[in-house]
Amino acid sequence: MANPIEFKLFAPYNKSAVLIGSFANGQDIPTKKGEDGYFRAHVDLDDGQYEYKFRVQSKSFFLEPDQWIEVIDPRASHINESYQNGVLHVKDGEPIVDDYVWHHDDKALPQNEELIIYEILVSDFSGGEDDPDPRGQLKHITEKLDYLCELGINAIELMPIQEFPGEQGWGYNTHHYFAVESAYGSSKDFKHLVDECHARGIRVILDIILNHSGSEAPLTKIDYNYWYRSEPKDPDQSWGPEFDYDHYDENLNLCPAQEFVKDVLHFWITEYHIDGFRFDAVSQMGHFEFLGQLTDETSKQAQPKPFYNIGELIPESPDATNLEGPLDACWRDGFLHQLRPLLWGDDTDIETVKELIDAKRSGYLGAVNAINYLSNHDHDRLMVQLANHEIFDETAFKRAKLGAVLVTTAMGVPLIWMGEEFGDSHPKTLEAAKIDWSLLQNDRNHDLMQHYRGLINLRKSNHALRTENVEFFYEDPESKVLAYIRWNDEGSRVVVVVNFSDQYLADYEIQNFPEGSTWHEWISDYDVEVHDGVWVTDLPEYEAKVLV
Repeated sequence: MANPIEFKLFAPYNKSAVLIGSFANGQDIPTKKGEDGYFRAHVDLDDGQYEYKFRVQSKSFFLEPDQWIEVIDPRASHINESYQNGVLHVKDGEPIVDDYVWHHDDKALPQNEELIIYEILVSDFSGGEDDPDPRGQLKHITEKLDYLCELGINAIELMPIQEFPGEQGWGYNTHHYFAVESAYGSSKDFKHLVDECHARGIRVILDIILNHSGSEAPLTKIDYNYWYRSEPKDPDQSWGPEFDYDHYDENLNLCPAQEFVKDVLHFWITEYHIDGFRFDAVSQMGHFEFLGQLTDETSKQAQPKPFYNIGELIPESPDATNLEGPLDACWRDGFLHQLRPLLWGDDTDIETVKELIDAKRSGYLGAVNAINYLSNHDHDRLMVQLANHEIFDETAFKRAKLGAVLVTTAMGVPLIWMGEEFGDSHPKTLEAAKIDWSLLQNDRNHDLMQHYRGLINLRKSNHALRTENVEFFYEDPESKVLAYIRWNDEGSRVVVVVNFSDQYLADYEIQNFPEGSTWHEWISDYDVEVHDGVWVTDLPEYEAKVLV
């Protein structure tokens, strides 16, 4: 039996709009405009799938005044990109996204301070060069979840998965904010991924673009100046039409861009059960008061489950995460930029290393406020950079292992870029560059992965690494040796001793060693004896010892 289904388009200052649909036999369906700014039409539809769009008289400056154009519903949850239509599903007389049934909503999920995040670009995650599939999809991540569990990570951060133009790219030019990128799979595919992640205690964080949209997004065509800034905030840092979060509509008593974005975030939390957002280009977005509202509202909407709002600020801004700041955490780009030169042998400044390890020295108040990483999608992989400095083979893998120790034992939440854990060496590119899973068949690559796995296990099992507590108890600038301890109030302790030099230091004495005569070296799995606060050991070049 057919039931009335409402179609609506918010376009408060456009003169006219009509509905076009696969249910209309080629005829325009008139709409009625309400005082709330919505054009509405009601159509009797049986259960099933339908395609539709609107034809509207545009107010955008780059078109003729009141020019009739066709646009996809900005709130469509499914897109047929080939025909530029929204797709509607009706079941039991109601519009739905899909009929997926959740199975694992009752599973406990790790708190923010417990997270080890794994960043993924969907299209490049699955398979290597021999994979017959031209691009990865959401279902391929689901197939790899057992590997990620064995690695030990407990959160994945997906680069943008909202519908963007074309078949290949990073997704930072969103066109349709309520739809899953069709090349990645269906809404059910994404829900199944989230559900299976939750079954394994893995949280799902979405990278989302609120600073700007793609240039062909529906809102740009409907009424550009109602939604976007007329000029970019910073012409040197502009990647598309920038949402105008300052614009206030006095007639309707609302800020349209703010309300739209609130609805977007609420939709992904309630419909897809996601566990956090990574807000791209926050510095260019501005309007920190509104960003703070988003952080508060999303955390409340997700209750009782934990939620994490992370910002990308370049340059990084610890103040954005303090008690008055709008975010839970900030990507710490300075960690990468200062650590990498240490790994390829630039002059080692001990004070710089201390700042890396102890984020409080950079202005961060809590361990959950800083996201540390050795690699991410914005930079060439460490193996590529090491090769650029003529560091190859076993030497390169040794430096990578040292970097892994530092990123997992520093104050903050560690983030791993997909494939980093086994030494993938694809250069940064917007083109297809699937990580090469076959590398795990090589001893060095597999050994590096096992190294990461062990450090992740340490971080999960030893709560000292979740705190803000860092003390540097020994330093030798001449020999480039530094030692520090992490601890918590319950008695957990982790000691890290690092040799940043290219010299093998035999029978080296580390003074002022913390109390306790017997310790265990975590990486190589052996007990050590400490006498009178002195530990004598061999320190190979560019290597770290981790003791518990």
